[in-house]
Amino acid sequence: MEKFDVVIIGSGPGGYVAAIRCAQLGMKTAIIERYKTLGGTCLNVGCIPSKALLDSSEHFHNATHTFAEHGIDVKDLKVNLAQMIKRKGEVVKQTCDGINFLMKKNKITVFTGHGSFINKNTIEIASADGQKIQIEAAKTIIATGSKPSSLKGIEIDKKRIITSTEALEMTEVPKHMVIIGGGVIGLELGSVYARLGAKISVVEFTGGIISSMDSALGKELQKSLKKIGFEFYFNHKVTGVVAKGNEVIVAADNANGEKVELIGDYCLLSVGRKPYTDNLGLDKAGVKMDERGRIETDAQLQTNVAGIYAIGDVVKGAMLAHKAEEEGTFVAEIIAGQKPHINYNLIPGVVYTWPEVAAVGFTEEQLKEQGKKYKVGSFPFKASGRARASMDTDGFVKVLADEATDEILGVHMIGPRVADMIAEAVVAMEFRASAEDISRMSHAHPTYTESMKEACLDATAKRALHI
Repeated sequence: MEKFDVVIIGSGPGGYVAAIRCAQLGMKTAIIERYKTLGGTCLNVGCIPSKALLDSSEHFHNATHTFAEHGIDVKDLKVNLAQMIKRKGEVVKQTCDGINFLMKKNKITVFTGHGSFINKNTIEIASADGQKIQIEAAKTIIATGSKPSSLKGIEIDKKRIITSTEALEMTEVPKHMVIIGGGVIGLELGSVYARLGAKISVVEFTGGIISSMDSALGKELQKSLKKIGFEFYFNHKVTGVVAKGNEVIVAADNANGEKVELIGDYCLLSVGRKPYTDNLGLDKAGVKMDERGRIETDAQLQTNVAGIYAIGDVVKGAMLAHKAEEEGTFVAEIIAGQKPHINYNLIPGVVYTWPEVAAVGFTEEQLKEQGKKYKVGSFPFKASGRARASMDTDGFVKVLADEATDEILGVHMIGPRVADMIAEAVVAMEFRASAEDISRMSHAHPTYTESMKEACLDATAKRALHI
């Protein structure tokens, strides 16, 4: 039986980053992946392919709606969805091939098959052809990720009633897609097909979209999405979904108890994700889970069993690839005897619609709940010269700062390229900068990032320069 210092189960962003960091720190490392390609959900059927389709659909949308104003005349535009899907597949392959290269570069042993515990130090790997081998691990990191959640009574047929996985492999542009759930995944994939001409209806149980983020962001995003063909049904509880031929009927009750029926040709069920811990043999290793199916861990991400750790979507916290990556590095360094840290409040969240949405730190609602005294500074992109030049004037930057110390407590953005802009806020907050600190830094002109400076000026003493 081959022995390893560390074995990682799962090769998504958390798993492969953990493996690389362990190898860098001198450990004999192995990674187990049940599918043929490395990269997990994120690289294969999540972050990477969805961003590829978002970019392709944005090009088409701009060619249709904004090129003429830029002085670019085009005609006879049409969607070649098959080519979009093909390009998406090529992006996925290149990215996954890159992970294979990194495994070889760092001398990490890769096992293909389903890994499960025989006991706390022994892992069995069952390959698709029925062969089984066992390996021994001094330490194990569980990084098996998550899978789409469902709703009771709804049967996903993967043809008309689909999940995000099938939405990445469409063979036609929907005429009318009904999306159950107003969260990040549904809105991103809905944006792809809305730009290509589909009508999108979002049925949401709560009173708004992206409800975990600052409420101002959801309200502003809703306005932008309506412009490209979205309609919203808030405070609606879905009671049934039935596929009949080429139609899907979604039944729901609104807040007044009235019954609503939506008929489309596709229904995307996007109600979150749940930890993937099926058949891992956690009971054989003695690993405990909580009532929501997540693996319980301590402050060092170690389970109740010494030497077994868990990271990413299988533990508590936001289900984000970059959160899993940070945890993968963290655990590797803990095992090596170092003392790393993660500030979970400073892990940013991003929605890759257009305009993009990004946030880090506390929301205004959270600060009110805490009874924290704070100041608000904001700056609209319509006042940004760079945004006017690119015709991307929807949105704003909102900065929350401590009323007494001026320390930045939260930054919430919706607008062009804010997925990249949020990094400045993360750096500032990691070093506990004040709003004035950022307002006194030079920001290149004309750039979108000037809006961050202006919002900080507004938060410092209501002295924004361009509004």
